[in-house]
Amino acid sequence: MLKISVSGVRGIANESLTPGVCLDFAKAAGTYFGGGTVLLGNDTRESSEFIKGIVMQGLLSCGCRIIDLGIVPTPTIGFMIRKLKADGGLMITASHNPKEWNGLKFMRSDGIFLNQSQGEDLIGIYNSKGFIERSGGSVKVFKRGGDDHIKKILGTVNRLRIRSKRFKVVLDSVNGAGSIITPVLLRKLGCRVVEINTDTRSPFPHGAEPTPENLTQLAEMVVAENADIGFAQDPDADRLALVTDDGKAISEEYTLALCAKHILEKSLSGKKIVVANLSTTRAIDDIVKEFGGIVLRTKVGEVHVAEAVKSEKALIGGEGNGGIIYPKIGYNRDSLTGIALILEYMAADGRPISEIANSIPEYHSAKKKKECRSIEEAEIFVEKVKEHFSKETLDTTEGIKVLFKDAWIHVRPSNTEPIIRVIAEARTAEEAQRLAESILKI
Repeated sequence: MLKISVSGVRGIANESLTPGVCLDFAKAAGTYFGGGTVLLGNDTRESSEFIKGIVMQGLLSCGCRIIDLGIVPTPTIGFMIRKLKADGGLMITASHNPKEWNGLKFMRSDGIFLNQSQGEDLIGIYNSKGFIERSGGSVKVFKRGGDDHIKKILGTVNRLRIRSKRFKVVLDSVNGAGSIITPVLLRKLGCRVVEINTDTRSPFPHGAEPTPENLTQLAEMVVAENADIGFAQDPDADRLALVTDDGKAISEEYTLALCAKHILEKSLSGKKIVVANLSTTRAIDDIVKEFGGIVLRTKVGEVHVAEAVKSEKALIGGEGNGGIIYPKIGYNRDSLTGIALILEYMAADGRPISEIANSIPEYHSAKKKKECRSIEEAEIFVEKVKEHFSKETLDTTEGIKVLFKDAWIHVRPSNTEPIIRVIAEARTAEEAQRLAESILKI
């Protein structure tokens, strides 16, 4: 199945994601970027280098000047687009999907993914095959992208304070794009690094998504090594999950919550704005309220959060899937920035990460999905949910979010397939499960 959305295209390599699809999407991107300078990077999937060759052909046919960054995290491309003043970028990755999948993600000149309107324009070019044809294209290999990204991060946090702690860190990069750059960052921060799953030749040794059930090896190694913390990345290193010093793999929701609390504590003046999507934990609201700040909620999707962080000059933003967007570095979800901020928080606070995490308000979530016969039927179902909860407080930014005193339910139709996504959060796992299941009975 080929999944086409405004942020990119994904499919099983050489099945739904065929060479022809990759070539035409590359031509569409080259046309959309006006044959200008385009940065190119990839994760470690077996199909990525093959797809990169096809993508280069498509971009060159449009006269693009390609700067190939090699194997790099997605946020490195976003950062380098701005640094090199490129017209856009393209990342070859299927993010957290299994290794037989691959995909293309498109970024504009500010390093942010294409938004709804821009994505539709690119898809329109792809469907119409109205590609420009120009000569003069070129390819330049640029190997310093990761170094420049690291340098920027090191200049943004208190490097000396972190180095003084000599933290022992276990890193699991799932043999993905973070495998090369992340150990370098950690050692420059003075950490004693224990690497597992940082071999780019063997993706992926366990489930690619950095969720607790996929981090048993990391949790065991943190305990065995008596480490201060464990960090887990996804294949394109835009998401970050944590294992505490007592060997507990905690929810990805804690990544943004911890980083936001740390940034708010550092912020001495000005507007204290934090941006999160509608499905991110309410712990963010509790934390921001403590500091007299404001939480802005957006539709689900990195681009919505990124654009709000930029336009509202927020201190930080992100999503509950472990994605941190810190504007002092850039406008992409960035696991490397998240790592540096967490280590800075630990160095400043002095307590073990397990104790710091326990200070975050605890909520539990449950996720469900409901299949429908069509996208139209899914939209009708959302209207039924709205009627059912008409006497409650509702947020209609995207789908329906029902707000209770200590809980919420978010119901939204998928943009790409006829299903309803349901996520509920409450103080107990049992209540969250009950709320999520109650939607399916409507």
